[in-house]
Amino acid sequence: MTGETQPKLRVVVLGGGTAGWMTAAGLVRMLPGLCTVALIESQDIGIVGVGEATLPHIRGFVERLGIDEAAFMKATHATYKLGIDFRDFGRVGESYIHPFGTFGEDVGGIGFHHYWLELQRQGLAAELGTYSLAVAACRANRFAPPSEDSSLGSTYGYAYQFDATLFGPFMREFGTANGVTRHEGLVTEVERDPESGDVTALILKDGRRIEGELFVDCSGFRSLLLGQELEEAWDDWTHWLPCDRAAAMPCTHRTSDIRPYTIATAMPAGWRWQIPLQHRMGNGYVFSSAHIGEDEACEAIRNSAEGDPLADPRILKFRPGRRTKSWSHNVIGVGLASGFLEPLESTSIYLAQMAITYLIELFPTDGRIDPRDRDEFNRLVDMEYDRVRDFLILHYNATTRDDSDFWNHVRTMQVPDTLADKLELWKRTGRIEKYSEGLFYDVSWMAVYLGQGLLPEAHDSRVSLPDPQRVAGAMERLQREIDAHVAAMPGHVDYLTREAARLAQAA
Repeated sequence: MTGETQPKLRVVVLGGGTAGWMTAAGLVRMLPGLCTVALIESQDIGIVGVGEATLPHIRGFVERLGIDEAAFMKATHATYKLGIDFRDFGRVGESYIHPFGTFGEDVGGIGFHHYWLELQRQGLAAELGTYSLAVAACRANRFAPPSEDSSLGSTYGYAYQFDATLFGPFMREFGTANGVTRHEGLVTEVERDPESGDVTALILKDGRRIEGELFVDCSGFRSLLLGQELEEAWDDWTHWLPCDRAAAMPCTHRTSDIRPYTIATAMPAGWRWQIPLQHRMGNGYVFSSAHIGEDEACEAIRNSAEGDPLADPRILKFRPGRRTKSWSHNVIGVGLASGFLEPLESTSIYLAQMAITYLIELFPTDGRIDPRDRDEFNRLVDMEYDRVRDFLILHYNATTRDDSDFWNHVRTMQVPDTLADKLELWKRTGRIEKYSEGLFYDVSWMAVYLGQGLLPEAHDSRVSLPDPQRVAGAMERLQREIDAHVAAMPGHVDYLTREAARLAQAA
């Protein structure tokens, strides 16, 4: 009727931490007037969190919420991140950086890497990373925000590295200040409609009853609603991604020069991370329990840490894969309740943010869940997880390492057909499969293919038409421009200090 107001949809988020509070804050800020949000969390349940590295997409999320970047970074002891330095993955002793930016530029509709491959064949090309501003800035430990024009300074992006144990509380304070109702307590019973099977309310240990029309399961690996109550199956990917443990340990910084990138170093039974925060270094060994014991993994991370340990290593257990449905009935899984892929490419927060974004786009604004929206949500989430899965498998499979049982297994295993097709296309033509949805586009695949020594048998034949010396000269000029641009950038620590001073002055 004219003049009537559509009642707000009651959304109940189960679980705090990163996924829960990102979901709650995102809903109240991006769907004003369409829903109320209640969040249930218990201080008795800990946070799965160590040093957390992210992808550039997190910047857009922070900006859309209206959060000041400098304030966010101060609260979470964050640093800037321009990429990931992969060491010993293709061959022991070799490394490459997967940058948040481009390599060179396409010419005449032909990808830069085709020109590089032709000049490399003729001995006229330098190492690929020298043609990336983001890579050069990483190697120089320098940082400045990208420019907003179309110049060389606009050819990269950045993300954050922050303390995951501080991010959840920061988002909690932000969420509650913007209208999220927080309930402290443990859920002991789930009420469901006997006809539809939909969840209608969550009963807390003290007897409180929290009703809702839409429930978001952010209860972590327990997946209390989606996994336990609705019994949505888990698609296990351990046969492709055998790492199922992590030994995490913080330590002090060895030097005052903090890197603007994450380091991932291959190990005999997996790989280890180094995530530099403002106040400490995060270290961890992601490993396969079928190839190394927990005690040995803990000892390995103690021996390889840069700096003095701030705590003993702790073991995190996980199982790579995803739910066959991330939206079932009126319950949506976000974060670990929906799926988990190891942190090799820092995708954990992205996958939670992705689900939140799709939920907002497909939100039942008239109060009723449209099965078509639910199906589309599940299609999009499955696509995202599957493409990230293939990209992670590539890091293991595209190797020549044969120095341990672990690397022999991942090098020779049968990969998913979707990845096999991408590999065949690359090896035969030097082309990268294009898609318009999902994560990791041409530059990312190129970085890993070429960084791990997977050269194609052929490349675009059109690059043999120009004068190779002229093209080589243009690439040399690009190198000089990159070097000059990086030299003018402040050091990473200097920029962090400058931003902290700006924030203090504004306060």
